[in-house]
Amino acid sequence: MSDIHWTPSLAEAYITEAADVLSRLPEPRARGYITSWPPIVRDFCEAYGWQDAVLRRPPPPAAAIDRMDMALQWLAWLEQRDSRIVWLRACGKPWKAVCWEVGLARAAAHQHWMFALCVISWRLNGKAVSRHMSKRALIDATR
Repeated sequence: MSDIHWTPSLAEAYITEAADVLSRLPEPRARGYITSWPPIVRDFCEAYGWQDAVLRRPPPPAAAIDRMDMALQWLAWLEQRDSRIVWLRACGKPWKAVCWEVGLARAAAHQHWMFALCVISWRLNGKAVSRHMSKRALIDATR
């Protein structure tokens, strides 16, 4: 991974893939629960499959799960509000819902989102982010 030149859009793609992979993982179940009883058929519609089919996407490949683990660690580098904004956008939430949840205006939320992606790309490229650098200066330096 060290030979890749990381950009904010590439970091965003990895985090978006991580959100997708996480949604495709199997549902967690209680351990040790098993029954030998057959499923109960309650009425005529259930007996003949007249209910809507529940379709799930196939489970993700192992390489995608490894990339997900790597990308989820990047969110720990960010402040809590910034990581929340990045994760909500990766999950496909519209800006209006993101702004409502984090309590910021649209322009401020977008600047936090861009700054967070720039911090991730800078750290992945081996650069240190100075505490004295403003959000706008880091965003401009990354472009």
